[in-house]
Amino acid sequence: MPLKLSDATVSSFDNVFDKFKSEAPKNKANFILFLADKDPSTSLSWCPDCVRAEPVIYKTLEASPDDIALLQAYVGDRPTWRNPQHPFRVDSRFKLTGVPTLFRWENDTVSGRLEDHEAHLEHKIKALLSAD
Repeated sequence: MPLKLSDATVSSFDNVFDKFKSEAPKNKANFILFLADKDPSTSLSWCPDCVRAEPVIYKTLEASPDDIALLQAYVGDRPTWRNPQHPFRVDSRFKLTGVPTLFRWENDTVSGRLEDHEAHLEHKIKALLSAD
């Protein structure tokens, strides 16, 4: 089954997230991946952990035979992300401390998460994917 991707920035997140939540029951699994923005000069994330984790996450989720939705939420450039009052850092639903962070979203709440130091580990992504 195809991986259903949607993208959000800090400013568009609430609208995109509302749509993501409304469609969540149609999918076997729903994930939110918080990532650093891409550097326009390189087309790569400014975050080395994101560069390392993204291909592993996409490959693992795309390999699933189930319908999976992935909301990619971009946190902004490095100075924006470093602000302790960043909206994703202070959001009580996510309590984001680093990027990349992969959340499994079920029943309108976070049911599992992989933090920046483990988001590139295929076996951990598979475990989060198969958690029921």
